[in-house]
Amino acid sequence: MTSHMPRRNFLGLAVAGAAGSHFRLAPASVWTAPLENPSFPRQDAAMVQEMVRVAHSDLARVKQLVDAHPALAKASMDWGYGDWEDALGAASHTGRVEIAELLISRGARPTIFSAAMLGQLDVVKAFVAAAPGCQRILGPHSITLLSHAKAGGERAQTTRAWLEQLGDADIAPKLVPLDPAMHSTYAGTYTFGSAADEKLDITAEGAAALTIMRPGLSSARNLRHLGNHEFFPVGAEAVRVRFTVVNGRATSMAVLDPDVIVTGTRVG
Repeated sequence: MTSHMPRRNFLGLAVAGAAGSHFRLAPASVWTAPLENPSFPRQDAAMVQEMVRVAHSDLARVKQLVDAHPALAKASMDWGYGDWEDALGAASHTGRVEIAELLISRGARPTIFSAAMLGQLDVVKAFVAAAPGCQRILGPHSITLLSHAKAGGERAQTTRAWLEQLGDADIAPKLVPLDPAMHSTYAGTYTFGSAADEKLDITAEGAAALTIMRPGLSSARNLRHLGNHEFFPVGAEAVRVRFTVVNGRATSMAVLDPDVIVTGTRVG
């Protein structure tokens, strides 16, 4: 069992683990006291996480947070392994037009993804003309540009049709179906150090997917199967989670980005 870098740097996963474990929907005013935020003058990591979370669906809470802290309109976080998402990105792939428009009016930076969802065809065309091929770039959680246009519904129909005509705005990583019976091959706990939180839990979430999570963090990441005992965490297509399997059971795993970042030994 070997670790290849200090745990505080492990893939950026130590994003305020304690804050994540005490995540709460508190009144916005509680976030103003620096003594409650050990990373001050950086904004509180739990507040940033809440902002990105609620931007998926909760207009009232988004407004409350940006009224109290206008800079949160630009809030962005790494859900794990480099799956970066900002508040506007969250609203864009869930089709939350009112949230997206509010965030932009408060200073959020428009993107090709927000333009696709909002049906701003001229903007999308301008992006593609300025950076040919950018329609193939994936958004947060590996969501395609065309999927953002679909999330925009009727207002984005023309944009959706134009992207469909392009033919390559909906190209996701090529996956290999994984038989749910194989989940037990990988599911377990893998340690990469001696501390209680220096481990990664691989869990089977029903028949759909395997997840990977470090204890103390707020959310697990789905793993996408690429074949040959290799996966990538959703939203981080360049990262690899590679298992060593002996007699039908994984005995160790490694996380690569693209070189080996950490290796872990199965203990359960």
